[in-house]
Amino acid sequence: MGSAWCDGEWVTGDVDIVDGVMVAVGCRPGVGTDVAVPGFVDLQLNGFAGVDLRRAELEEFRRVADALALTGVTAFAPTLYSADLDTYCGALGSVGEAVRAADLAATVLGAHLEGPFLNPLWAGAHDRRQLVKPSMDVLDRLLNAGPVALMTLAPELSGAHDVLVALVERGVTVSIGHTDADAEQVHRAVDRGARMVTHCFNAHRRFAGRDPGPAGVALSRGDLHPALIADGVHVADDVLRMAFAAAGNRVVLTTDAISAAGSDDGVWNFDDVAVTVSDGRATLLDGTLAGSVASMDICVRHLIRLGVDPGLVLSAASTTPARLVGRDHRLAPGTPASVTVLDDQWEVVRTIVPS
Repeated sequence: MGSAWCDGEWVTGDVDIVDGVMVAVGCRPGVGTDVAVPGFVDLQLNGFAGVDLRRAELEEFRRVADALALTGVTAFAPTLYSADLDTYCGALGSVGEAVRAADLAATVLGAHLEGPFLNPLWAGAHDRRQLVKPSMDVLDRLLNAGPVALMTLAPELSGAHDVLVALVERGVTVSIGHTDADAEQVHRAVDRGARMVTHCFNAHRRFAGRDPGPAGVALSRGDLHPALIADGVHVADDVLRMAFAAAGNRVVLTTDAISAAGSDDGVWNFDDVAVTVSDGRATLLDGTLAGSVASMDICVRHLIRLGVDPGLVLSAASTTPARLVGRDHRLAPGTPASVTVLDDQWEVVRTIVPS
């Protein structure tokens, strides 16, 4: 390979990997124009390649991992969106089985629970009937059902404070989303340990000059990470540029992909709700966006074509989200070898995951 993106800088030369561990970076003259970058990490993936991860068995996780590896993703958090508690708990058990599997083409990090503690005012495509008030009893049931890496909640809801503190104490990353929280409420949530805003600029209180809400705090506060869906549909190009200009290496890229991603256009059914996929958009009958059909490599290329610094984009797709859930995806000696190889057009050539 010609170079590698290593700890915030480009290093000329190849990488050496022995027994799934990075041994050296820039260890000999590089050959060709391919580049090695930290493996992409997707913290919000509802489904892919025809698989709804709320109902996936191990073989379906294997199929999703194989498909994701082709897009540069080496680790992901299966996202379990609005459902009844029995469905959540069953899905968490399956996520646990996938976490323990050692032979997947992309590592399963643990679940991202997108709900059920969301504000119905900003439900978006979620089923409002499945949303419940924050409760320690419900939280305990969920956390006991399987591995949870990340949870999205609305911090202004009654009971959310106790849930947020308990999640942080148990090592679960907390994200703010589907929320009507004002800036003051967001600041309080971050003070208590919240670290991300789920699909920033989507499905939360709108940004305004005298009411900046979650997006305003995410762009301005140094310990909060705005997560962006950079598919060219969910967030306008100028807003994407603004987010990187303001938040820089705090930005996290997520796809929010649904099971239709990586498949053909058409009408898909989710819990008897029709979702139409056409021209890169997934919408309900009323036009509400219902997740994306993008992959991480598409988002990376879109941002680079917009003129965003490639190093910032690659970090947002890899090391920054990994760090949020306690993983080290840097290309550095001694780290697990999670690598994506890209050509000079930022197309994925291959991926490497720890053996």
